[in-house]
Amino acid sequence: MSNNTPSKRLLALDVLRGITIAGMILVNNPGSWSYVYTPLGHASWNGLTPTDLIFPFFMFIMGISTYISLRKYNFEFSYAAAWKIIKRTIVIFVIGLGLAWLSLACRNWFSLADAEPSLGARLWKSVSGLENLRILGVLQRLALSYGATAIIALTMKHNKIIYLIVTLLVGYAVILFFGNGFEYNETNILSIVDRAILGASHMYRDNGIEPEGLLSTIPSIAHVLIGFCCGKLLLDAKDVKDKMLHLFLIGTALTFAGFLLSYGCPLNKKVWSPTFVLVTCGLASSFLALLIWIIDVKGYTKWSRFFESFGVNPLFIYVLAGVLSVALGYIQIPSGEGTISLHGYLYSIILQPLLGNYPASLAFALLFVSFCWVVGVILYKKKIDIKI
Repeated sequence: MSNNTPSKRLLALDVLRGITIAGMILVNNPGSWSYVYTPLGHASWNGLTPTDLIFPFFMFIMGISTYISLRKYNFEFSYAAAWKIIKRTIVIFVIGLGLAWLSLACRNWFSLADAEPSLGARLWKSVSGLENLRILGVLQRLALSYGATAIIALTMKHNKIIYLIVTLLVGYAVILFFGNGFEYNETNILSIVDRAILGASHMYRDNGIEPEGLLSTIPSIAHVLIGFCCGKLLLDAKDVKDKMLHLFLIGTALTFAGFLLSYGCPLNKKVWSPTFVLVTCGLASSFLALLIWIIDVKGYTKWSRFFESFGVNPLFIYVLAGVLSVALGYIQIPSGEGTISLHGYLYSIILQPLLGNYPASLAFALLFVSFCWVVGVILYKKKIDIKI
């Protein structure tokens, strides 16, 4: 690819998106949660691991993609553009809610095995028992952050967005400092608000903290807005080396600022702290610049084909992985005198005796990713691009 020839689609962006989706699937599906290598687990509270970078990287990419998609409207508000944004926001949110419901329904089905002898009654109670449905989650956060960013992009002058980002992050930092925002318990203001509005039964169970909660959506919007601004820098630069340079400069500045400020405001994914936003956006920007150098400047693309198939249809593959994970966890097969889940059979009966605890857990995750990749490759080769 020529350095000055714009491509219809940014390959480096697709590759980075694919890396994050593959990473999400890998860390979400170990053979056993009791045997996960440290880099493949989240920080327990304050701190940062490689796994903690995956979700924020995807949100940063979503900001860039939002800039690219809204260019066709010339960034002018219209009912057509607003309706498309609202519809997409609702659809992504509902898909996330649907995945949570599917998991809950399967869990209800097995919990009612002895309590409800009637098949029909058991099925109805399983699918209609919503008292413990988690309302928020990964896709729900993506939906809300995308929707807010897209509307802001159409209604606000772009040179003012940086001030909005600063306001959101500083305002959220004030909320954290005066609301026990770094306490890992139910006295945390984030927990108090989520329990009051969502209800404890509709939250993720982690010391009262919902990692994709309501107040922590504020910095996640700022997060996607940073990606949006980087998308503008990326697309406005004509030469590919200028694109790379701009991203490196922004990435370095954000990363250093985030680490420097972390002495007063800790890096924390579960509360999505302002410094977490700065550092992860900075690292994402620098990593994208590196990929542009490798792929567009040097032309090394063969290695990236594995990730392209994930990056072209990220939402579909992520949802596929979610459904597959539920299926493997709840579909039972005969084993000895009883039954065992497909997940348990693959890990406990086949992989664990052969490889040992930790290697088998990782091998299971890699096999899971490989299956999703096969589906992605089929779609990629057939040029099927599933969009909302």
